Amino acid sequence: MPAPPSWEFHLPLSPGDLLRSGGPAQYVVQEVLPIAQVAAQLAEFRGAFRVQGPLAILQHFDTLYSLLHHFRSVNAAVKEDALELMTKVVSRYSSDLSSILDDLDLSPSERTTHLNALKMNCYVLTHLVEAFEIDCKSGLAGLDPSGKNKKNHATGSGFCWEDERQPLIQLLTQLLQLDLRRLWCGLVVEEEFISLVTSNCYRILEKPSISHQKHRATREAVMHLLAVALTHYDHMLSATLKITQMLQHFEHVAPVFAGAVSLWATEYGMKSMVGELLREIGQKCPQDLARDASGVKGYATFLSELAEQIPAIVLSNMSVLLHHLDGESYVMRNAILTAMAEMLLKVLSGDQLEEAARGTRDQFLDTLQAHLCDVNGFVRSRVLQLFTRIVQQKALPLARFQAVVSLAVGRLQDKSVLVVKNAIQLLAAFLSNNPFSCKLSCTDLAEPLKKEMQKLQEMRDERTTAAAALITPEEEWEAMLPELRATIHQLLHALQGDEEEEETALEVEETALSTAERIIQLLRKLNYKDAIRLTQRAMCHFDGEEPFTSSSVLENDKEAMTLAILRTLYTDFHLENDIQQLSHSNGEDPVIEEQPPPELVKQEMLVQYLQDAHNFSMKITEALSMVSRMMYESSVSVVQEAIEFFVTVSQFGVPQALLGVRRMLPLVWSKEPGIRETVLSAYRRLYLSPSGDSERARAQSLVQSFSLLMVDASLGTIQCLEEIISEFVQKDEIKPSVVHLLWEQFTEKAQRSSLERCAAVMLLGMMARGKPEIVGSNLDVLVKTGLDEKVIEDYRLAQEVCNAISKLANSNKPAEGKNLAPFRLPQTHLLFGCLSEAVTKGFAQPSTLWIPFTETAVTLTYQLAEGPEEICAQILRCCIQQALEKLQEPPGVATEAGTSPSSVLGSTKMLPFFLLLPKVLPTCLLTHLSSLMGNVALQQVVHLERAVSAELRRRRVLGEEQEAKKHVGNSIKEQNAKNIENETTMEEDLGLVGASADDTEAELIRSICETELLAGKQLLSAFVPLVLKICNNPGIYNDPALSAAAALALGKLCMISAQFCESHLRLLFTMMEKSTLSGVRSNLMIAAGDLAIRFPNLVEPWTPHLYARLRDPCQGVRQTAGLVMTHLILKDMVKVKGQVSEMAALLIDPEEEIVGLARNFFSELSSKGNAIYNLLPDIISRLSDPDCGVEEEAFRTIMRQLFSYITKEKQTESLVEKLCQRFRTARTERQYRDLSHCLTLLPLSERGLRKMQDNFDCFADKLHDLAVYNSFIAALNRLRRSVTKLETKALIEEMEQKLRACHTRGMDSTEVPREILCQEEGKTPLPGKKSQVAGSCRRRRRRPMSIANNDADSSFVTPEPRVPRRCRGTAPRRAAKKPTVTFSSDEENSPEAGLYAELTDDETPSKVTPIARASACRDL
Repeated sequence: MPAPPSWEFHLPLSPGDLLRSGGPAQYVVQEVLPIAQVAAQLAEFRGAFRVQGPLAILQHFDTLYSLLHHFRSVNAAVKEDALELMTKVVSRYSSDLSSILDDLDLSPSERTTHLNALKMNCYVLTHLVEAFEIDCKSGLAGLDPSGKNKKNHATGSGFCWEDERQPLIQLLTQLLQLDLRRLWCGLVVEEEFISLVTSNCYRILEKPSISHQKHRATREAVMHLLAVALTHYDHMLSATLKITQMLQHFEHVAPVFAGAVSLWATEYGMKSMVGELLREIGQKCPQDLARDASGVKGYATFLSELAEQIPAIVLSNMSVLLHHLDGESYVMRNAILTAMAEMLLKVLSGDQLEEAARGTRDQFLDTLQAHLCDVNGFVRSRVLQLFTRIVQQKALPLARFQAVVSLAVGRLQDKSVLVVKNAIQLLAAFLSNNPFSCKLSCTDLAEPLKKEMQKLQEMRDERTTAAAALITPEEEWEAMLPELRATIHQLLHALQGDEEEEETALEVEETALSTAERIIQLLRKLNYKDAIRLTQRAMCHFDGEEPFTSSSVLENDKEAMTLAILRTLYTDFHLENDIQQLSHSNGEDPVIEEQPPPELVKQEMLVQYLQDAHNFSMKITEALSMVSRMMYESSVSVVQEAIEFFVTVSQFGVPQALLGVRRMLPLVWSKEPGIRETVLSAYRRLYLSPSGDSERARAQSLVQSFSLLMVDASLGTIQCLEEIISEFVQKDEIKPSVVHLLWEQFTEKAQRSSLERCAAVMLLGMMARGKPEIVGSNLDVLVKTGLDEKVIEDYRLAQEVCNAISKLANSNKPAEGKNLAPFRLPQTHLLFGCLSEAVTKGFAQPSTLWIPFTETAVTLTYQLAEGPEEICAQILRCCIQQALEKLQEPPGVATEAGTSPSSVLGSTKMLPFFLLLPKVLPTCLLTHLSSLMGNVALQQVVHLERAVSAELRRRRVLGEEQEAKKHVGNSIKEQNAKNIENETTMEEDLGLVGASADDTEAELIRSICETELLAGKQLLSAFVPLVLKICNNPGIYNDPALSAAAALALGKLCMISAQFCESHLRLLFTMMEKSTLSGVRSNLMIAAGDLAIRFPNLVEPWTPHLYARLRDPCQGVRQTAGLVMTHLILKDMVKVKGQVSEMAALLIDPEEEIVGLARNFFSELSSKGNAIYNLLPDIISRLSDPDCGVEEEAFRTIMRQLFSYITKEKQTESLVEKLCQRFRTARTERQYRDLSHCLTLLPLSERGLRKMQDNFDCFADKLHDLAVYNSFIAALNRLRRSVTKLETKALIEEMEQKLRACHTRGMDSTEVPREILCQEEGKTPLPGKKSQVAGSCRRRRRRPMSIANNDADSSFVTPEPRVPRRCRGTAPRRAAKKPTVTFSSDEENSPEAGLYAELTDDETPSKVTPIARASACRDL
C-alpha cells in the first residue's frame, strides 16, 4: 500500500472547485493536462492500476480530471478507453472493499486512504457517466439520442452507450450495498457522496425515451440503485424533493416514479416514502397548482398510477390530499377521485369489510357522488367514467344503486357533450351489470311486487294477531297476585329470626335500576319471597328514588305499598327499557327480544329486492326518452353512445326500448359514415343473432323480431327498415332459411293470421330490393296467392304484394351507358288481369283500404305493363259502368229507346251522366271514382315524363349509334383525309342533333299533356266536371273522405296541363284556405307544393297563401305545411321573403314534432351561405310587430335559436349596425325591447362596439326604458369579460357612461341634442300616420281558422301581379275593385244556384312574375 496522503479529498459542488484550494489539507488539482497528453497519461494510469490496484487513482487523478475537462474535444476512442478502465477500477475496488471493511484492525491512515480512493474513483466514474449522457442527449460523438440511426449508434469498436449504461448503474448499486459507513468511522455517510452517485439516476430518468419498453432494464437498474440509497443511506428527504421537482417539470416521469415508489414500498419496505411524497404533494398551494397547468399533470398522473399499483398504502395516507378536492385545479381533483376509485375497487370492496373500512368506503362514495355535480365538466365526466368502472366490477353497494342511477339520469341534461356521453355509458353499465334481472320491464315487475307486498302484509298481520293472543304482563300480574299477597302476609308476620337468616343472602345493588332488574328476574323465577324481601330493603335503601316510591296514602300499609311497587316493576314498559339500556351500557347481555320468524325475514328481503328492481327499471325508463332525443345531436360520439345504449336496453327486455330502436332508423341515411355504420351494427346485434336451438328456430325468432318492429310503423320507418334489410341481404347476412320461412308464412303452409302474412310479404319486398330474384323467381306465387279471388277480403295484403312486385321495376333499370330495353310485362300477363279484377270488384264495396290499394295497383301497372294506359282505361270504364248501372234512368236522358249504360260509355252522352252522378250515387262510389281517376291522371303524366321520354331518348340514341356504325363502315373505302373530315363533321352534326332532339322530345311530351290528355274526346276529360262540381259545392258534398279525394284529384289534374292549372288555381287555393276539413287542407297543401315545382311561375303569386297554412289551427296541417315549405325553400322553388317569419313562428309551436321540423329547416338553411343573416332583419320586424307578431317571451325564444346560426364576425358587425338603425322605425316600446334584446344575443366584438357607437343617436332616446338600458349594459358586460386590451376596455367604459347618462336624463324633448332632432324629423312616422309596413302587417292579422271559415261575407282575393321595381315610381293608379269568391252554399239562395261558387275569369291573375327554373317536368 502506498504511503497515506497528507491531504483529504472533498467532493466539490462544481468541477472548478477542485482547481482552487479550500484549506491546507484539501486536495487540489495541480495541472490540467493538454489534450495531446491525455491519452499518454491515461496509459500510465492503466499501468499503475496493474501494479497498485484501485489506489492508483491517488497519483493519477489529475489525468482523469483533465480528460473530463476536455471531454467534448477528446477523441472518442480515448473516452471509451477511459470508461472501460474506470469500470474495471471501480469493479475491482468494490470487490476489495468487502474484505477491507471487514478488517477490524483497519488503521485511521488506511481508512483515510481508502476513503479518498473511493471518493475519487466514484467521482470520475459518475462524471464520465454524466458526460456520456450529455453527449448522447445532444447527439455528439456519433451517438444518436433517438436510436433511429443504427449506423451512428455504434462506432467502429462496437461501442454503444445505451448498452453500457445499465452495467454501470448495477456496478454503483453493488458498491453502495457495502457497509461504507466504516470508512466514515461508523457515522452517517456524507450526503454529498450519495448525491454524487444518485444524481446520474435522476439525470437518466429525465430523458423522455427512458419510458420506452426497450429501456425497461435500465429503468429497473435505476430504481434498485435509488432503493439502496433510500434503505442504507437515509436518502429519503433528498429523493422526496427531487421526485416532486421532476414530477412538476417532466410529465413522462410520472408513470416511472409511480412504478419505482411501488417497488420501494413492496420489495424494500419503504412505505414511509409513499407518505412523504403524498405529504409533499398535499402541501402544494392549490392556487399555484391551478396556475401551473403542466406541473399539475405530472402530480395527477403520479397519484393515479400509484393508487392503481399500491392502493392499500395510498389509502393510509389519503387524508393529506383531500383538501385539493376544494382547489381550483380540476386535474388534481380528477387524480384524487381516480385514486379513491382505485381504492374502492381493490381495497374497499366486498362484503367482509370491517366497520371502519365500510365507513371509509361510504365517505369515498359520497365524495364521488358529490363531484358528479362539480363545476367543471371534465371532473363530472371523469367521475362518471369511474362509476362505470365501479359498476362493471360490481363494487357498488346495492344500497347506492338508486342514488347513482338518479344522478346519472340527471347528467343526461348536462351542457357538456363529454358528460352526456359518459352518462349514457354509465347507464348502459348499470343495465349490463344490474343484480336484479335479465328482464327489466316495469309492467312485468309491478305485478309480482304487488303480489309479494300483499303476501308480506298478510304475514305481518298474522304475526300481530298471534302476538296479541299472548299473555300480557298485566295478565301475568293478575295471575301472580293471590300468591304474592299470601307470601307478603306470611313474611310480615314471620319471626324475627327467620328474617335475620336471609339478610346475608339478599344485598341491595348499587343502583335502583339494577336492583329493580334483579327483583323482576326473581318474580319471573317465581321466587316471590326473595323478591318481596329485596323490595322491602330497596324501599329503605332508595327511599324516595324511582322506582321505589309510592303514594303517601299507602305509607301506613306496608303490604299494599309493596304490592304497588312490585306491580310497577313488573308491568311498566318504560322501566323495562331503562333496565335494558343499563344492562347494555354495563356490558351485560341485553334482554333478547323475540326475533321475527325466518319466513317473514325472507319475505321482507324479497319485497325489498323487487322494490329495488322496480325503482331501477323506472329510472331506466325515464332515461329512455331523454337518450332518444340525443340521437339527433350534432356530436357524433353522443349519437353513437345513444344507439349503443338502446341496444343494451333492448337486450334487457325494456318495452319502451322499441321506440328508441325505431327512432334510430332514420340515422341510416346519415351523411356521417360512423353513425350509419353504428346503426347497421346495432340492428345486426339486435336482430341477426337470434336465440334458438335450430336453424329454423333462429329464423322464426328473426322474423318475429322484424315483424314486431313493423307494427304500427309509419311509412318513413318502413323505408328506413327496408334500407337496412336490403343492406344485410346484399352482404348475405340474412340466411336462406329466413327467406324460405317467409314464403311459407305468406303461402299459409301453416295456419297464419292476416297480419303475419302481411308482415311476411313486406319483409320479402324489403329483401327483394337487395336481391330482386327473391321476388322475381316467385312472381306467379305472389300473384296467385296475394291477388286471388279473396283479395276483396284483405286489401292490405294485396297492397303489400304490389309493393313487393314493384321492386322488380326499380331493380331492372339498365346500366349506365347501355341502351337496353326496360323491363316490361305484356298486357296479357296474369298480374294485370288480377289487378284489374281486384280493383273493379272492390269498387262498389265501402272499404277504407280500397283507395290505397288502388293507388299502389295503378302505380305498379304503369311501372311494369306494356301500354299501361290501355289497362287503366279499361279499369276506369269498368268502374264507370258499375256506377252507371247504379243509376235509375233519368227522364231527360233516356229519350231514345234501347239506351244502355254500355252504349253510353265512350260516347258523347257520357257528360250528362257524369253531371247526374253526384246526385244519385252513394258517397262511397263517388269517393272511389274520384280517387281512381286522380291516380290514373297523375301516373299518366309520370309515365310520359319518365318512361316515354326515356324510351324516346333510348331509341334515338340507338338509331344514332347504328347510323354512326353504318357511316363508319362505308367511309373505310374513302380517302383518309376525306374520311377524317367527314367523321368530324358527322360528330358535330350528331352533337347538335342530340341537343336539339332532347328539346324536341320534351316539347312533344309537353304538347301531349297540354293538348291531348284533357281534350274533349279523352276519357280523363269526362271526369273534370264531376271533380269540379264536388269541389265547388262543399256545402252539399261535405263528406270528409269525398272532399279529400276530390281535392286531391283536382290537384293531380292540375299537374297535367299548365292551362288547366292556371284556370283552376284560384279554386284550389280557395279550398285550401276556406275548407273546414283539415284533411282537405293538408292534401291541397301537398298538391300546391308539387304544382310549385312543376309550374313555378303560375304558383308564385299565391306564395303568401302557402305560408298562411303555417298558422293553421290544426296541428296536422301545420306539420304538412312545414314539410312542404321546407322542401320548396331549400330547393329554391319558392323565394324566401319576409313570410319566412311564419316558419320561425313554428319554433314555439306547442307540438314538439313541429318544433323539431322548424329547427331542422333553419339548420339546413344556415348551411346555404348567408341566408339566415339576410332574413333576420325582416323576421325581427314581422315577429315584433304588435299587430301580426308573437308574444314577447315567444319572440325571445325564437331569436335565441336564430341568432345561434350567426357565427361570422362580419355578419355580427353588420347586424349590430342594422339593428341600431331599426330603432328609428320602431313605433312601440315592445319593439324597442325586442331590438335591444336581439343585440344581447350577438357575440359583440370591438368592431361591433364601434358600430354601436357610430349609431348611438339611433337609440339614444330609447334608453329611458329600463329594459332597453339593461340589454345594452348586458351586451357590454359580456364583451368586457372577453377582452384584454386596455383600449377596448376604455371604449366600453366610455359607451357605458353615455348609456348611463341618457338613461338618467330620460332624453325628453328639451334635453335631446339638436342634431338628434334634425335627424329624427322626416324619418320617424308621425303617430297619426301609418307606415306602409304597418299597414301590410295589419292586413295579415291572424284570425282563428274557424272564424275565417264561417265568415260568409269575407272575400278571397286573387293576388295581384307583382309590379317590377322600376315601375314603382310612376303615378299611382286607382285600385280596381277586388274580385271576390264566395261559397253560395252558405247563403240563402235557390237550391241549385246555391250549390256553386262564383267563378269569374277576371279573378285569375293575368300576369305573373317569371321565375327562371330548370325543366322541372323531368323530375316528376
